[in-house]
Amino acid sequence: MTSPTYTIGHRYEGRVIVSHLDLYRLGGLSEADWGALEPYFEDAIVFVEWPEAAGASLPAPRLRVRLRHVDERRRLIVLEGDADLGV
Repeated sequence: MTSPTYTIGHRYEGRVIVSHLDLYRLGGLSEADWGALEPYFEDAIVFVEWPEAAGASLPAPRLRVRLRHVDERRRLIVLEGDADLGV
């Protein structure tokens, strides 16, 4: 997967459909913006970078994935589930 920074989103078709959104450049979501993003959520696992840019417009997260640098070559992947998210 590559970062969709300049295109807002990528959708990857395969055995499992995966969407990757980067909302960094958005200052909020209008109804028109959501209309453009909604198809990324259809029947897909969706990774959203900078979800706070969308305010309360996104569906509630089911799992939060956090990447942290351990050193130059390694990252720690932290998964936060329902109990952590209050969902």
